[in-house]
Amino acid sequence: MDWSKIKTIFIITFLILDVYLLFQFMKVRDANKYEVITEASFEEKLKADEIKFVDLPKDPIKAQYLSAKPKMFNQEDIKKLKGQSAVLSGIGTTSLHAKLEKPLQLTNKFEPAELSTFLKDNVLFGEDYQFGEKSNKAQTITYYQRSENFPLFKNINGMITFKVNEADQIVSYEQTFLEEMETLTAKEEILKPLKAIETLHQKGMLKSKSKITRVELGYSTLIQLAASQVLAPTWRFEVDGKESLFVNAFEGQIIQFNSDENSKLE
Repeated sequence: MDWSKIKTIFIITFLILDVYLLFQFMKVRDANKYEVITEASFEEKLKADEIKFVDLPKDPIKAQYLSAKPKMFNQEDIKKLKGQSAVLSGIGTTSLHAKLEKPLQLTNKFEPAELSTFLKDNVLFGEDYQFGEKSNKAQTITYYQRSENFPLFKNINGMITFKVNEADQIVSYEQTFLEEMETLTAKEEILKPLKAIETLHQKGMLKSKSKITRVELGYSTLIQLAASQVLAPTWRFEVDGKESLFVNAFEGQIIQFNSDENSKLE
C-alpha cells in the first residue's frame, strides 16, 4: 500500500478522534455549567422566600443499600440488666420492656448527654444509639440506633423509647435492635443535599422565612419484610430546630413516617 495514503488515513482518523473528544469535552462542560446555573437559580428562589440553611456538604458522597434483621431478645439478655426489671414482648420477642427500680432524674432543660452514662452502663448495646427526639406531649425521649455512625431514622426495629413521668424522671423504656447489618450494593453517589432541599421546596414543605438548622445523613426503611428489612440512605433536614423532614438520598422522594412502614411523597 502507498505510504502517503496510509499517512492520509491516519491523519483523517486522528482528526475525527480529536473532533469527537472536543465534542465530549464541550458536552461535559455545558452540563456542568448548566448544573451550576441551576443551583444558583434555586438558591435565588430560597433567598426570595427568605429560607436560610446551614453549610452543606460540597464533596460528592457515596452510600449503599443495607439489609438488617430485628434481634430476638431472650432471658440471657435480661440477666445482663442491672437495677431494672424487664419483660419480652412483640412478635418473636423483638421488643424488650424494662422498668427502672429507681427512676432516673432529668434536668428541666434536658440535654442528650444526661443519658450517655446510663445508656453505656445499663442498656444493652447502649453505645449503638444516639439521641433522636424528645416529645413533651407524649412524655417520651427517643434514641435511634446507629450503623457505622449513621442513624437509623425512626426505625421501629432499631430504637429506644424512654418514658418520662410528671416529675421529669425516666421510669421505663422499650428497646428494639437491628443486627446482622449487611451491604446489598456497591457504593454509589447520592443526591446532593441542595437537590433534596429543592424537592422539599417544590412540594411546599419549606415555609417562607424558615431555616434549615441541621443536615444529617442516615438510613430509613425502604422495604419491610417479615424477618428482615432493606435500608436506604436518607437525608434528614431539621427546620427551625424543631421539625424534621426526610428525603430518600438515592431516589429523591420525600419520606413521611406516618405508619409502621415509611410512605413516600412523589
